[in-house]
Amino acid sequence: MSFQAPLATSRSVTGLPTGRLAIWWVVVSEIVIFGGLIACYVMFRLRHPEWGEYASHTSTPAGALNTFVLLTSSLSIVLAHQAAAAGNLVKSFRYIWCTIGGGGIFLLVKSYEWTTEISHGYTLFANNFWSFYYTATGLHGLHVIAGMVIMAIISIGVRKGEHLPRVEYIGIYWHFVDIVWLFLFPLFYIAK
Repeated sequence: MSFQAPLATSRSVTGLPTGRLAIWWVVVSEIVIFGGLIACYVMFRLRHPEWGEYASHTSTPAGALNTFVLLTSSLSIVLAHQAAAAGNLVKSFRYIWCTIGGGGIFLLVKSYEWTTEISHGYTLFANNFWSFYYTATGLHGLHVIAGMVIMAIISIGVRKGEHLPRVEYIGIYWHFVDIVWLFLFPLFYIAK
């Protein structure tokens, strides 16, 4: 008796693998969430020029470091996908964990930032700017954590040579997380 993959994962009406289609649905739904949050922030920011003063208290060097870290981690997940496609499972596994490490560095820098800002009295409830800042960067941080957890789970399958297309799918998700940061960084750190 041989094992067959369920039909739902082996064919697709669209001609796309079901997993790829599913991850794009997730990304589209996340675009709605982050798009709405960013649009609200921009509309408020245009009506409140004093928010520039509040934004001057965010750490541009820390935000720039996190931008570099996320972009580098995007490269490592691309390399993990390439290695998996080439059948080099050890290399793919290592690159996945490099990406997870990048996510960890991002979270450490973000924790340092938040600790510093809170210690100076810039809390979630200080004013609307800080409410937007903590909500947007916190929601983004949760997405980083989710991506790291999913990558760790996928890496187990990669080590066994199973479910290799999932490396591509988590890569798509991770690129989305990076793109969101590329919007948040200038809005909260540069536009002062």
